[in-house]
Amino acid sequence: MQTATKLNQAGAPKASKKKHPPGLYLLFFTEMWERFSYYGMRGLLIYYLTYEFINGGLGYSQAVASSIYGFFTGAVYFTPLVGGWLTDRFIGKRLAITIGGITMALGNFVLFAQQSKTALFIGLGLLIIGNGFFKPNISTLVGELYDEKDERRDAAFTIFYMGINLGALIAPLICGFLAEDLFKTTTNGVEHFAYNYGFLAAAIGMVIGQILFNALGNRYLGDLGKKPNVQQVKQNKKTAINEPLTKQEKHRTWAIVIITCFVVFFWAGFEQAGSSMALYTDQFIDKTIFGWEIPSSWFASVNPLFIILLAPLVSMLWVRLSKSKRGDWPVPIKMGLGMVLLGLGFIVLVFAVMQTGSDPKHIAVKANLMFIVVTYLFHTLGELFLSPIGLSMVSRIAPVKLASLLMGVWLASSGIANIVAGQLAALTSSLGYFEIFSAIGGLAIFFGLILILLTKPLNRMMKL
Repeated sequence: MQTATKLNQAGAPKASKKKHPPGLYLLFFTEMWERFSYYGMRGLLIYYLTYEFINGGLGYSQAVASSIYGFFTGAVYFTPLVGGWLTDRFIGKRLAITIGGITMALGNFVLFAQQSKTALFIGLGLLIIGNGFFKPNISTLVGELYDEKDERRDAAFTIFYMGINLGALIAPLICGFLAEDLFKTTTNGVEHFAYNYGFLAAAIGMVIGQILFNALGNRYLGDLGKKPNVQQVKQNKKTAINEPLTKQEKHRTWAIVIITCFVVFFWAGFEQAGSSMALYTDQFIDKTIFGWEIPSSWFASVNPLFIILLAPLVSMLWVRLSKSKRGDWPVPIKMGLGMVLLGLGFIVLVFAVMQTGSDPKHIAVKANLMFIVVTYLFHTLGELFLSPIGLSMVSRIAPVKLASLLMGVWLASSGIANIVAGQLAALTSSLGYFEIFSAIGGLAIFFGLILILLTKPLNRMMKL
């Protein structure tokens, strides 16, 4: 006689107290392949936009290409608000993830099938829509694998976060190799890059993830995520929805809003990685090692590689500080230091620009690739000091009745930042890399120090 599988409160198969439920690893690989698809495509996008048609691109000016790139990367942070709303009310998370995955795969197939500006906007549109269904739901499923007071929850999200960065690490390497090396052709001295094969690889990665998710979902997730959340949401908010915010809740809400405004400046600088920094790396950095030139798109893997290497060390730092006599650093100090680290990374890059100049037609000497590597090192440390700390803060102090809205505001700030980042990158063609990188670096350090100085009043507002 078979023993019935034990389920948790959300209807997912339980694991022992020491082991994580097997559904976590299914979601790990589903997210890994989705991030492979996204970052594989994104790592090629700015080059596909700016290279001439004869070289395999679409021939946009650097300014227009940066604006398109910024709009795309910004829009993917806004559509999850709509996707999450639809999922809560009308469809289950599992179906939403499948719809999103298939739509994003189609978007990359469109980019693969035709090299044209029309296909570009159709493909990007499908990717934006698909991400809106996929992104807000898979992370929520991870949390629903665990009962409310389960001590393994934080460790589970750490494992899941590693899946995100594993996908982001291998994607530019594989997609970039296909586009810029394996399928590259040279005719009469003119190089033609096969960006369409990079987009095809991104589509295939998404399809693999969806096959795994749907084939193994019932076995490892049970009934988790099959039904909309509308009834549960109404029940959870029934006692609080009509009550006014308390004084403390109002203060905490304002603290989140204030810190979110600072975070916009961080992400506007950080997201230069896919636009102005990618273009600078392609044109001004000496990428040759032992006679072999590293594909420019491979540098998109540096950040996730550093995250995988450094995240455990930063986590150990927070644990050690929490056990020290002085205690852990306050949230504003951690996040302010993250902004300062981002600024220092741009200062490093400014020294490279002082050697190379900003005109690709008149390069005196190309900069050593260690300039860009060290810049990514500072930026990754800044991300680890700011991003996970911010998500934890919002989930911890947001009033119950505004929790979804404030998390949406937090994510939407990244969307705004990406659009701003695209406009800043567009200015490099008219103002120059030196002016833009130094301005971003200086402002990041300035606002980071301001945030640190606001630690005491913000802590009083948060009451942590």
